[in-house]
Amino acid sequence: MDIVVMARTLFGSSMGFHIIYATIGVGLPIMIILAEVMYWLKKDEDYSLMAKRWTKGFAILLAVSIASGTIVAVLLSLLFPNFMEIVGQVISLPFQLEIFAFLIEAVFMSIYLYAADRLPRALRIVSITSVAIGATASAILITDVHAWMNTPAGFEMSESGVITNVNVWEAFFNPSFGVTAIHVTLSAYMTIAFLIASIAAIRLMKKHISSTERAYHKKALMISLYFGAFMSLATAINGHEAAQMLHDYNPRKLAAAEGLFETTSYAPLSIGGYTSLEDREVKYAIEIPYALSFLAGDRFDTEVIGLNEYPEELWPPLYVHILFNVMVGIGTLLIALSFIALFWRHVLKREFPDWMLALLVVSGPLALIAIEAGWCFSCIGRQPWTITDVLPTSDAATKSSSVSVLFVLFLSLYVILLFVTGFIMRYYFKRNPVEKDLAER
Repeated sequence: MDIVVMARTLFGSSMGFHIIYATIGVGLPIMIILAEVMYWLKKDEDYSLMAKRWTKGFAILLAVSIASGTIVAVLLSLLFPNFMEIVGQVISLPFQLEIFAFLIEAVFMSIYLYAADRLPRALRIVSITSVAIGATASAILITDVHAWMNTPAGFEMSESGVITNVNVWEAFFNPSFGVTAIHVTLSAYMTIAFLIASIAAIRLMKKHISSTERAYHKKALMISLYFGAFMSLATAINGHEAAQMLHDYNPRKLAAAEGLFETTSYAPLSIGGYTSLEDREVKYAIEIPYALSFLAGDRFDTEVIGLNEYPEELWPPLYVHILFNVMVGIGTLLIALSFIALFWRHVLKREFPDWMLALLVVSGPLALIAIEAGWCFSCIGRQPWTITDVLPTSDAATKSSSVSVLFVLFLSLYVILLFVTGFIMRYYFKRNPVEKDLAER
């Protein structure tokens, strides 16, 4: 395997592993806040128990997230040294600020985890809110570097590669920072809501649980559905803004996402299918007339630039159309599922049947797949550049032949971490089932 391809594969696998834990780490504190607030408002002990149990899970996952995040940082330096050289000169500020964000998260997580029962209710909410602020800020700051890679700003580079005229704040607030930061935050909140809904739905499908436990899981499911419905809809609205950002700053990626070869006004939106290089079209897709133009510019006659405007060697891989469709398709499905479930429960006033609970069970894994597909689309859709139109990936990557050794070692480490995490989570919650906590109140 080519060294550059191997470096990309190893780093992509590392990010794919880490992003699961990072997403849960950003979203779960928000769900704990919701449970604490519900307990404060309703004085229902079930919500207090939810907060405590979710906190235990969060503590376990946070430890793995820290470990995997550290590995990602190390691999970034080892695999892409030329990229890190530019980062150090232009966009190091988010990395520096992220240390303080993590410090806030860690300190208040310790307070909430070990001293929550000794604190007044208001201070408990303040402490977990501080955890959420730190976790979200940490994710936004790291994402800022990714946004800058897509829309680099705040520096100039000579033909010899010398960096001049650095403006750290212009780099920090690069053109895609706002849209990307909001999208990452909303999608993390959405994902954790559906993951918790999945767990609650699994328990509710069991026929031989007590009425007390069933009531507990119904409350967890409903709070997740409300939050998931709101966040999935907000993510979709932000996705529209993200498409407009691509239209303005990276039309090449938008064209690849939709398999558009010819620059077109009244451009259709292609749903499904695959992009054929030979035929220069998306095969077997369902087309919505004028929708891509409207998505790009809020007008049906918006001109959308096609791939043929660029040399073929600068095209992103055409399979990003599939990644884009997976992300958008799952997001649309989750919006529909959450609103149908809420309509079923509150308008029709019926209990959830088994078939709907089964759909809710798969909603959490689907949300994670959408997160993975979205990150893959964003990074692969930037190819062949590491920094768009500035640094090709072939120049950014290491030339060391030892990448193959790192590849085997780190992939083995991820498998071990995944197994250990699953074992610890299963062991803890099997030793401390919810029915036991409900009985001991």
